[in-house]
Amino acid sequence: MSLEKAAACLETKGFAGHIIIPEHSSATVAEAAEALGCEPGMIAKTLSFLQGETPVLILAEGLARIDNKKYKSRFGCKAKMIPGDQVEALIGHDIGGVCPFGINEGVTVYLDESLKQHDTVYPAAGSDHSAVRLTIAELEQACEHAGWVDVCK
Repeated sequence: MSLEKAAACLETKGFAGHIIIPEHSSATVAEAAEALGCEPGMIAKTLSFLQGETPVLILAEGLARIDNKKYKSRFGCKAKMIPGDQVEALIGHDIGGVCPFGINEGVTVYLDESLKQHDTVYPAAGSDHSAVRLTIAELEQACEHAGWVDVCK
């Protein structure tokens, strides 16, 4: 169901043809890179946070890590990951397929500057056996995001 929601969202933006369904799991950065035949850094991992009661997604380069000081400076609160058992209810996609496409209303999406070191990135597409091949410009068009942030090490 999540893959269908993501695909429907991508279709409205003209990117349905960019979806890849690999034979092997793409649930983790390492698995996705292997399944897609790309560098781990090219995986656009989607990190899920709670800011108060508001769910927030941050897409970052596959090898990047959240820098707690930068996060707190940017958002005025500590980086608090959404507990795994709440991700699907709050975001609309389950762990392994979380992406910025076809998400629940009220979820804010940010793109981290770490992504810009790659011409092409591969975010998930709603399931643990999916990805979307997008240039950075296409990623900006494909997801409704609140802007670019610099919150990774």
